[in-house]
Amino acid sequence: MPESRKDSSNSSSLLTVLIAFGANLIVAVAKTIAAILTGSASLVAESAHSWADAGNEIFLIQAERRSAKPRDAAHPGGYGREAYVWSLFAAVGLFTAGAVVSITHGVSELGSTEPASDYLVGYIVLAVSFVFEGISFLQSLRQARALASERGTSTLRHVLTTSNPTLRAVFAEDAAALIGLIIAFLGLLLHELTGNAFYDALGSILVGVLLAVVAIVLIDRNRRFLLGEPGSPQVTDAVLRLLLQHPEVDKVTYLHLEFVGPERFYLVAAVDLVGNDVESDVAADLAAVEHEIERSEYIGEAVLTLSRPGAEPLHPAVIAD
Repeated sequence: MPESRKDSSNSSSLLTVLIAFGANLIVAVAKTIAAILTGSASLVAESAHSWADAGNEIFLIQAERRSAKPRDAAHPGGYGREAYVWSLFAAVGLFTAGAVVSITHGVSELGSTEPASDYLVGYIVLAVSFVFEGISFLQSLRQARALASERGTSTLRHVLTTSNPTLRAVFAEDAAALIGLIIAFLGLLLHELTGNAFYDALGSILVGVLLAVVAIVLIDRNRRFLLGEPGSPQVTDAVLRLLLQHPEVDKVTYLHLEFVGPERFYLVAAVDLVGNDVESDVAADLAAVEHEIERSEYIGEAVLTLSRPGAEPLHPAVIAD
């Protein structure tokens, strides 16, 4: 991916987060007022959900800003993993401030006999919230669909596997928000039709379970990238081809790519160089190739070493994970 396209991708991610933050902040205030007026447990859960999402977007903005810092002597691999740290905070926040609060409140309201009121206010707020959440979701969907198309994969698969944690978080949270609004609407409607607060409380619990599932998935994905997620076979194959095109490289016998941030890799390779230079010249040649590789915006750090005698060369399109 050319550098200009990566800069565009980073800008799109930040725009997606900012739109989500604005939408969630407006929706959170509206839901809170509606929850107070109606006494609906489902709306309380939705309020907690939106406040959690709004707070999480602050973490995601930090993730975008801090992970984009250029590498320096203290961090030769760059600051890319900051994105996963701050995104992990956001996912934990969604679980505690969203899921736990919603489930706890729903359980406490299961035996409630107090009738709700001002149902119309609740329905209007839910409808307006659906519009705002829908706008935010469409932004993240457009970005995810465009990136998935570039990589020749499905949108959902790209969201689940992408190294960009902010895109995954906003997409997942907005999708959960739309589903949660439908659940809250059904809980409120059944409460009004039957006069039984059980359905409203059940709606709160279901919203909490939904948020818990989304949070656990996001926590797991960030955990994997923090531990060291390898590059896909397709990316590894592309990097192998680039190494073999280098005039100093005769063959590659080992290649490992590991994500150190959104679309940034740590590269380790064992290579044979062209010719039979003396040891001092070989070291200089390896350093020169490393330096050239690290000029790429997508390589945080490259480490090259000489292949073992007799090691079999790797060939494009046949690399195993």
